[in-house]
Amino acid sequence: MIGTARGAALRGFALGVAVMAGATTACAQDWTEPARGSQLRRDLLDALRPIAEWNLGAPVEFYVSTLRVRGDHAFGMVLAQRPGGGAIDMAQTPVVKRGEFDPELAEVGAGMEAFWIKSGAMWSVVDYGIGSTDVWFQSEPFCAEFGPLIPEYCRGLR
Repeated sequence: MIGTARGAALRGFALGVAVMAGATTACAQDWTEPARGSQLRRDLLDALRPIAEWNLGAPVEFYVSTLRVRGDHAFGMVLAQRPGGGAIDMAQTPVVKRGEFDPELAEVGAGMEAFWIKSGAMWSVVDYGIGSTDVWFQSEPFCAEFGPLIPEYCRGLR
C-alpha cells in the first residue's frame, strides 16, 4: 500500500466522506461547518497542525472533508498533505521512525480525525487519530461529550 498510498488514501478518504455525507442527510444538523478561509476554520486547523507536524513531519496542510462545530466543541476529518497537495510518504514520517506507528496499517495514509474543545479564546485538540483503520471514536466518552457532532456514529450509544 505504500507505493499507492495517495490513491488508497484518497479512495478511503472518499468512502469516509460519502458515509458522512449520506448519514448527515438523515440526521437533524445540530452543528455548523466553518467556512473556507474563516478565522474559526484557521484556528481549528492551526491547533491540529503541531500534532500533524510532530507525527508526519513539517510542513503540512490539510484537505478538509468534515469540520463541524457546536458551541465550544468541534470534530473534524482531514487528510494531511504536503503544501500543494503532495502525498505524505507514511514510511518516512517521524511517527514511523520513532517506532510508534506501522505504515502498513494506514489504509487512509495521512488521514486524521480530531476532537477539539475551546477554552477561553483557544481551541485545543483533546484527542486525535492518524491513519485509523476503524472508527475509534464510536464509543464512550466520545459519544457522551461530542455526540451531537457525530450523531451518525453515536446512534444507539447515548
